[in-house]
Amino acid sequence: MGWYSRVSRDISEIPNAIQHFENELVTARSEVKLKGNVERAAAEMPGIVEHRFNQLQEIEAILEFLNIELRKLRSSFFRKYLENYQRALSSRDVEKYVDGETDVCDYEKIINEFALLRNKWLGVLKALDQKQWQITNVVKLRVAGMEDATL
Repeated sequence: MGWYSRVSRDISEIPNAIQHFENELVTARSEVKLKGNVERAAAEMPGIVEHRFNQLQEIEAILEFLNIELRKLRSSFFRKYLENYQRALSSRDVEKYVDGETDVCDYEKIINEFALLRNKWLGVLKALDQKQWQITNVVKLRVAGMEDATL
């Protein structure tokens, strides 16, 4: 079962999901390095990119799930303030009160942490793109007769 399914069933799985993706990030960073046999590196690239891109998509899905849950939470607090407050409040006043609710702030912190994780994964994908570009350059050098090009 993927992490999105686990988190959507039980929000308390968030710390485990973050830890899992942080551990995977360490492994992914080692895959970015260009070393060894160029032909093997070129052959492995599609599988690596596919695997890491799928992980990024799962992170994106969890992030969107958290944003949906935040909107639901904010809506319930918004309704509470509009219906149960002793004096009439403007929508702007209610928004300020909702933004200060502890549960809303906690959710926003979790979302921020997951967004940071997503951005780290975007960096890995960009690095994999650069690796593919470098492999192409090395292959072009070899085709041009510069067999002694090393990594």
